[in-house]
Amino acid sequence: MSRRKRVYSKPEKHDPRYDSLLVAKLISKVMSQGKKALAERIVYAAIERANEGGESVDPLEVLHRAIENAKPRVEVKSRRVGGATYQVPLEVSLDRQESLAMRWIVTSARKRRGTPMHVALSNEIKDAATNQGAVIRKRDETHKMAQANRAFAHFRW
Repeated sequence: MSRRKRVYSKPEKHDPRYDSLLVAKLISKVMSQGKKALAERIVYAAIERANEGGESVDPLEVLHRAIENAKPRVEVKSRRVGGATYQVPLEVSLDRQESLAMRWIVTSARKRRGTPMHVALSNEIKDAATNQGAVIRKRDETHKMAQANRAFAHFRW
């Protein structure tokens, strides 16, 4: 039996400006210490900045492309079998793919010191949309790790 508590799904809320669930989730990832209004300003400014110079009609197209490119398809999880720990490759669920992609984008934007958060976030979104940058490197690293450990795939359960 699982040692963890049961995860209950909450009602999904959309953001007020774009009426998008994806943007609402990104705002929640950016938010720290409960300052949601500040997180909204940062995310909206980053989306506006990421779309500058683009001929796209939809302002969220760059964000969707960035998250789609950053999603990991497989990851490794540690499994203990007979006293040894194996890194077992597993397919990632769609919700977790999206969550990991957003988390990686926000953390790599936070690591960019010396620039305002909305500028760093827009740069990370642009980089991920064009298949380059720290987020794509992290995704490729995760895929390589899963590829290298595919011999232990039979420990999946």
